[in-house]
Amino acid sequence: MKTFVKFCGLRTPETVREVPDGGAAGFVIDVPASPRTLTPEAAAELIGSVPTEAEAWAVVVAPSAALVHRLFDEVGVDRIQVYGAVPPDLEFLEIHHLVPSMPILPTVGGPLPPVPPAEDYPRVHLDAAGQPLPGGSGQKPDWESCARVVDSQPGRKFVLAGGLTAENVADALATVRPWGVDVSSGIESAPGVKDVARMRAFKSAVEAYESSHG
Repeated sequence: MKTFVKFCGLRTPETVREVPDGGAAGFVIDVPASPRTLTPEAAAELIGSVPTEAEAWAVVVAPSAALVHRLFDEVGVDRIQVYGAVPPDLEFLEIHHLVPSMPILPTVGGPLPPVPPAEDYPRVHLDAAGQPLPGGSGQKPDWESCARVVDSQPGRKFVLAGGLTAENVADALATVRPWGVDVSSGIESAPGVKDVARMRAFKSAVEAYESSHG
């Protein structure tokens, strides 16, 4: 697939192995209220199941610098997706491999937050604003607002999240034109329980969109 696809909130080797080549496995780490949370140690064990041609991402909320160091140095993630504040005192390479999440309102025409600077953050995550937990809410950000962000910085690697499913991902790709997509609750049979059939359907939907759009 040409589209970057991240499956987020993974908790088992079976589901980690479903991550497509060129995509990413997302592990929610140290977010106790989330049904998808893992300890750093549990995430480290799962990283061995990530396909060779895919990345391992940690997903965290307002992390400390110590946690960022640990996730890169000990757990072995490739990137860290951050909800909330990025801690100070990080090294350049650590900052460069962080993916800040931009909160986009679900209402049409709402104000947009500032886009994180490209020189620091090559990739940026777009998700619905005001969620108590990172990912998995099933709530969509306003796609037209997301498209405005994407159009404002051509060539930037924006990853769209929030309420995506196999049924609507083609519409999301056509409307927003993001570099990548990120799905969590849309590939679950229950909160925190990934469904392999839904994961495969999501991949198939992205592939079908790409086939029909050259």
